[in-house]
Amino acid sequence: MPEGHSVHRIARQFDRIFVGRPVVASSPQGRFAEGAAILSGRTATEVRAVGKQMFLEFDDDLWLRVHLGMYGAWDFAGEILVDPTIASANGRMGQTNQRGTDLGDAILDDAGENSLTSIGAPRRARVHVRMSEQTTGLADDGDQWPPPVVGQVRLRLLTDTTCADLRGPTACELQTPDEVAATIAKLGPDPLVDDVVEGEERFTAVVRRKPTAIGLLLMDQAVVSGIGNVYRAELLFRARQNPHTPGRDVPEETVRELWRDWVRLLAIGVETGQMMTMDDLDPDAYRAAMASRDDRHWVYHRAGLPCRICGTSIVVEEAAGRKLYWCPSCQV
Repeated sequence: MPEGHSVHRIARQFDRIFVGRPVVASSPQGRFAEGAAILSGRTATEVRAVGKQMFLEFDDDLWLRVHLGMYGAWDFAGEILVDPTIASANGRMGQTNQRGTDLGDAILDDAGENSLTSIGAPRRARVHVRMSEQTTGLADDGDQWPPPVVGQVRLRLLTDTTCADLRGPTACELQTPDEVAATIAKLGPDPLVDDVVEGEERFTAVVRRKPTAIGLLLMDQAVVSGIGNVYRAELLFRARQNPHTPGRDVPEETVRELWRDWVRLLAIGVETGQMMTMDDLDPDAYRAAMASRDDRHWVYHRAGLPCRICGTSIVVEEAAGRKLYWCPSCQV
């Protein structure tokens, strides 16, 4: 499932290449034909990301709400205009780890993931970009315009120069401003949307009164927005917190530190396009981690492997239908 950093990056892409432009909308799959007909010909005026959901406003206070869910993704083709103020993992922008070390050249992993493919180099280029949690692929889309429809496209948004295809979302619907406000009101705080201090107070107050395990609370979008399976496992390990402890029994300072760490990791994810959760790496170790997902995380996807701190085998178990990774020694 795409986590919060991916959705914020997608929203920034829409802000750069769609806001202020009229769009032609269609539903090649047919499942959003009525909504697409209403959108077509309107101008995109604003975009918001809150947690795992994106809201794109059009003329006359009409909003498109998209929740990518487990399998959704946006594919972009055409001219991708990159915001030069956002650092990205490519040679022309340089790259910075959490401690500020300049790492220079591009780092592509074995799946092709790199900020070059999810945000792009600081230039205009005709590219095809797939944007979801695991961004892959950078290919010339050829001379055909608009590009051919591939697969089950729920919604296609097209300008003179850019095409965005939406596949497999959990939600794709039109909303009024009141409906958007009601949807957002049900979500927990998002560090990139809400006041960080107020968000910390909201998050702490909710967690500290809940009997639910903290490992489940972090995945509850009504408690905090944007955290998915990867960030959940990593945040809990970084806090050395047992995932099964009821929220109300987690020390208040630990709850606050979880929020502050989420603020930090979300910013890193938006900047780099990758869920890097390890700190204090030297440049060589950082480059190795950026080149291999297996080296980016403390516990996620490391079931049966030794803990990087204590050597105990990392445990994986099912929690509310999702895999939970943790160290039974470090996270006593």
